[in-house]
Amino acid sequence: MENTTTPAVTPSSVGIRYGLITGVIVTIISFLQLALISDPETPVRWLSAVVMIVAIVMAHKQFKKLNNGFMSYGQGLGIGTILTVVAGVISSIFSYVYMTFIDPSYMGRVMDLTRAKMETQGLDEAQIDQAMAMTSKFSSGPLTIVFGILGAAIVGFIISLIVSAFTKNTRPEFE
Repeated sequence: MENTTTPAVTPSSVGIRYGLITGVIVTIISFLQLALISDPETPVRWLSAVVMIVAIVMAHKQFKKLNNGFMSYGQGLGIGTILTVVAGVISSIFSYVYMTFIDPSYMGRVMDLTRAKMETQGLDEAQIDQAMAMTSKFSSGPLTIVFGILGAAIVGFIISLIVSAFTKNTRPEFE
């Protein structure tokens, strides 16, 4: 007789699977926002964060379903962090491709809007020029990808800290 046991589910396998799905969804949202909405300060930008939170909760549910209903806090934290990093990689690469090849004038329009907002806030020209120079350094080229991934990792870790506290279900010590 052949042994047909299924391999144990791991936090990384669930995190990667849901990260790929979430990355595609966030990329679609990002594309729609970049292509259709001229102001980057729109409330639609928060939709990606909501998608991330929902994806983390769903990934935790799936992990617990495949793990007899149990998930430790650390496993939940790992799943959420891996999920957001994978989604961040996909989304950051898309943003770089979009701003570099599809619509190279996008960052110029954003910089113009930012300059106008700073002027209405009463900042002087030297402060505005300094802020615009710093922004252009960090929002162009491959640094867009690096900061996108770092941002996703940090935000994902923080979200996972909170969500995992609610979704964990540790295995009893003496079972």
